[in-house]
Amino acid sequence: MQTKLTAPAVLDREFLEMRAKVLQLAASFDRLDRAEGAVEGDSRLTQLAQAIQLLQSERPDKAEEVQMIFSRAFSPNWRDELGVDQHV
Repeated sequence: MQTKLTAPAVLDREFLEMRAKVLQLAASFDRLDRAEGAVEGDSRLTQLAQAIQLLQSERPDKAEEVQMIFSRAFSPNWRDELGVDQHV
């Protein structure tokens, strides 16, 4: 049986990796800000903003909710909708 870690133990174990990912994200946004051209209105930026806002919340199951921000709702007709050949 696996013992559940305490919150301080999780933070001790995960902090450096979390910090690195936040820094990488900040650097990506910096590069985007300095780049030529404009991307206002791009739905991907909206998705990123929604995900970041969700991460700041106290909601449980953040990983699942963030995944759903970047996912399509399931459709039983997905093969037809995406033009996927069923004989592959």
